[in-house]
Amino acid sequence: MTDFRQKALDYHALPTPGKISIELTKPAESARDLALAYSPGVAEPVRAIAENPEDVYKYTAKGNLVAVISNGTAILGLGNLGPMASKPVMEGKALLFKRFAGIDSIDIEVTHRTTQDFINTVASIANTFGGINLEDIKAPECFEIEQALIERCDIPVFHDDQHGTAIVTAAGLLNALEIQGKDIGKAQIVCMGAGAAAIACMELLIKCGAQREHIYMLDSKGVIHTRRTDLNEYKQLFANNTDKRTLQEVITGADVFVGVSGPDLITAEDLQLMAERPVVFACSNPDPEIHPDIANAARDDLIMATGRSDFPNQVNNVLCFPFIFRGALDVRASRINDEMKLAAVHAIKDLAKESVPQAVLHASGSQALSFGKDYIIPKPMDPRLCSRVARAVAGAAVASGVARIAMPDDYFNDQ
Repeated sequence: MTDFRQKALDYHALPTPGKISIELTKPAESARDLALAYSPGVAEPVRAIAENPEDVYKYTAKGNLVAVISNGTAILGLGNLGPMASKPVMEGKALLFKRFAGIDSIDIEVTHRTTQDFINTVASIANTFGGINLEDIKAPECFEIEQALIERCDIPVFHDDQHGTAIVTAAGLLNALEIQGKDIGKAQIVCMGAGAAAIACMELLIKCGAQREHIYMLDSKGVIHTRRTDLNEYKQLFANNTDKRTLQEVITGADVFVGVSGPDLITAEDLQLMAERPVVFACSNPDPEIHPDIANAARDDLIMATGRSDFPNQVNNVLCFPFIFRGALDVRASRINDEMKLAAVHAIKDLAKESVPQAVLHASGSQALSFGKDYIIPKPMDPRLCSRVARAVAGAAVASGVARIAMPDDYFNDQ
């Protein structure tokens, strides 16, 4: 572990500090180049944009530029460590945008006194970008921040910790339930965790067919139920009218366990209380709510997913967020709505049922992959994700009326 820590520090420090840089897209070698790039030539696109603001997409990089913005109040599983400590993570998101979807991205870390200060800061700079990815902002403030910015900004605003997690979870869970022969509309679901990711996951599962009354959510004080008086407005949405108070009570007979909480919070004995052919998504990262080896030893009939790359069925936001923005940017969507999120869910879900290219097998270190209990969701390095998810999202944006331009007929042929 000490060796890995040093390798991680060296990766970020050497040979140049950080993970991103800016590159030029136009020549700047001659006096003529500079005259076109800046004065006097730059005056021409200035005049054009002043006359027709939409020309900003024609003459600048706005249409392929995403801001990754955080205040550092919920960094990974490390907590509230402040804006500067979040910068390596935000640079990492920018790296992923570029690597997987060809999107230029810049990280912005905001220091603020109040939630409204943060909202005002981001809203004031939003027009610089084609989209905004909010990241590592603690609940419940993240809900208020995202909603306010969606209302105030005319570009897509997306809190990936909420919706990226929810989309990938929903895609994998729908496939897992299909393999297990279960109907999401009848499934009893236990969700351990009640933060941004947990609430977004459950809300999206409801849009996919789950029944709210079949969901039992737990926070650090136990089951969220209707007689509790300490619930914020977001937890109240999942207050179940039940006499059950403990994990053991709600997990008995449950079909699904979703963990977005912390390490080692459920046991083999807990899993043995679940219904036949259960689905367990233990997504706390890097250490899941239960280790896969323990879970598989306890139940040979389960389907198991984690957030880790060293076990089958990795639930990872990189499966969706770059491609959701790719599709949204390419039709100049004004927002990312539920129709676009659901389109992403089904595109990811369906891709897992197709044959896996040899290049993906090689990159993932796998001899073979086929739809089944150890392959319910595509591998992050599958190049087809970009075309499939972006196309589905762009199509949903057009169909739902939030796109500003049409989707070309030949948009994103599979690579």
